[in-house]
Amino acid sequence: MAESEIIDKLQDTHVHKQGDSVVTAIVLIDAQVDEIPEVAHAVSAINEVSQVYSVTGDVDLIALVRTPTHENLAKIIPGQIAKVPGVKAVKTYLAFQEFSTKDLDVAFDLGLN
Repeated sequence: MAESEIIDKLQDTHVHKQGDSVVTAIVLIDAQVDEIPEVAHAVSAINEVSQVYSVTGDVDLIALVRTPTHENLAKIIPGQIAKVPGVKAVKTYLAFQEFSTKDLDVAFDLGLN
């Protein structure tokens, strides 16, 4: 396989290629116990929300929000997620850097050792 094909395959493992700016926020959601599934579905329907997990622990749901700018977070988190019926509270963490083994897995699949 040519080097350019390998690079293309590695880049295809990412949602956004290099040069695209993406802000990732991890949103912890405290929801009304009897409304957790409805809250999860409503939050997952928001365009910038890439994933929603129901979890054990101090919160009920964790959502991953990906957007091009920090300014959009102000519209998405307090403006949409926090206003979903059944949401009692949200707590947000911003990701500084993503660490992933996907790149390494693809490289090994291609025979690069």
